[in-house]
Order: sequence, then structure tokens, then C-alpha cells
Amino acid sequence: MSSDVSSPTRTTAVGPAAAASTRWLDAEEQRAWRAYMYSWMLLEDRLDRELTRETGISHAYYEILVQLSEAADRQLRMSELAERCLSSRSRLSHAVSRLEERGWVRRQVCAEDGRGQLAVLTDEGFAALEAAAPVHVEGVRSHLFDQLSPEQVAAMRDIGETVLRHLAER
Repeated sequence: MSSDVSSPTRTTAVGPAAAASTRWLDAEEQRAWRAYMYSWMLLEDRLDRELTRETGISHAYYEILVQLSEAADRQLRMSELAERCLSSRSRLSHAVSRLEERGWVRRQVCAEDGRGQLAVLTDEGFAALEAAAPVHVEGVRSHLFDQLSPEQVAAMRDIGETVLRHLAER
């Protein structure tokens, strides 16, 4: 992957009508977009590699454990867990199967309607999450927050909340 965030070249060929109506990014917007996109991708990759190397838990599995640990009774409907993890149901089901093999999650039928399945974080899963959390937090701190000024952290939060409000409306 190229880390050149300054190149404003277009990589997609479009017809004249689409090109005329497209609101192309100007050079500064293009640099900002690419800097954000590449830095986020590199950060995600670094956090995943460190977490996996130190704990044997991928970042995706860590997020599942976190979501379950923060839920009431440490359990969620599989569909809600997939939504919270921004995952397809089939991908989440596969991941939960791997976590079940480790004894960290178990599935049970939803008592409310008998149709849905719940993913439940086991005590062993919670212990694995507790052991992994310091590695994750140190990675986030050292690779992100230690690189930013308090003003940049405030701006990052403001930008993130603005984009989240927009995307949540849709």
C-alpha cells in the first residue's frame, strides 16, 4: 500500500456526464482523506498484530469479547452483536464458533422468543479479555494518543462525533 497522501490523481475512469457532476476533492481534502484513511488502516493493522502476538486474540475477536463484557448479563442476541461489531451475521457466527472452541463464549437459545440465539461471555472469556485489555490499551495509547496534543484529541473527538451523528441518521 502506498503511503503517499499528497497525490490528488483520480484512479477511476468516469464518463463526461459523471465527471461534470462529481464533487471532486480538492488537493487539501484529498491529502486529509488519504492521511486519515492510511493512518487508520495502519493503526488497525498494528493493533491487531500486537494484540495477536501478545495474547493470541485478534482485534476482531477482542471486539466481540468487549461488546459482550459491556452488555447486561454479558450476553447479546447474535444479530445485535453482529450489528455492534459491524459484521455480517455469517462472519460473526464463524467468529463466535472459534470463541466457543476456546471456551470464551457459549450460545444459548433466547428465552424471550425461543427463536433467537444469544452469545454469552463465559468467565474464562472475561478473564481472557481482562488479560488482553492492557495490551490493547497500551497500543492505542502509544500509537495514537501519545502522538497527539490535547487539542488534537479534542478535534478528533469532535470530528468523530460529527461523522457518527451523520452516519447514524441513515
